[in-house]
Amino acid sequence: MKSSQRLLISALFAASVSIVSNNVLASGNPKNGADVFAEECGDCHSTKEGKSKKGPPLHGVIGRKAGSFADFSGYSDSMKQSGIVWNEERIDAYISAPKKVVPGGKMKYDGLPDATSRADVIAYVMSLK
Repeated sequence: MKSSQRLLISALFAASVSIVSNNVLASGNPKNGADVFAEECGDCHSTKEGKSKKGPPLHGVIGRKAGSFADFSGYSDSMKQSGIVWNEERIDAYISAPKKVVPGGKMKYDGLPDATSRADVIAYVMSLK
């Protein structure tokens, strides 16, 4: 197989993964997400506006620049300098592999491997407005 063919196949595969990922995200169930959040995230993150725990609150996180919640002082320099603005795709990548997305970050969580559970959590977090 020629390298140009391999490149094309690789590009098509990446595009199909992106489409599948976006479809899963769009179909998240916020009710299921509340349960997954409570189990996976709730010890460290609050869903109440302005209430921090070990981590910053996630109420209203969509559209927020990472490391910018003023009343939370526990951000790592890596998080503050990441340039991330939280949206569905960024949250999906982050909760899938936090240490890969923000090397040097403080979050002590290895990630949520199940795409459906991530989509549900994201749908729940998006409902917190």
